[in-house]
Amino acid sequence: MEYEYDPETDIMTITISDEQIDYGEQAGSFIYHYSKNGKPVELEILDASETVLSIIEPILSQKRKKTKSREAK
Repeated sequence: MEYEYDPETDIMTITISDEQIDYGEQAGSFIYHYSKNGKPVELEILDASETVLSIIEPILSQKRKKTKSREAK
């Protein structure tokens, strides 16, 4: 799996497989690319600076709460 971020276009690309891309489908800020057999090959995240942060913020928030809880003990 490979990750790439282009700050000029604000797109993050996650390559899952080396297979040839046959088609893609867009759902909101995500473009899913599939092989001829329907296997996921690549994921593009549009407006990545905002989209990725909105995905990971709840995770980071929980992590911070757990860390503070451990420090208080």
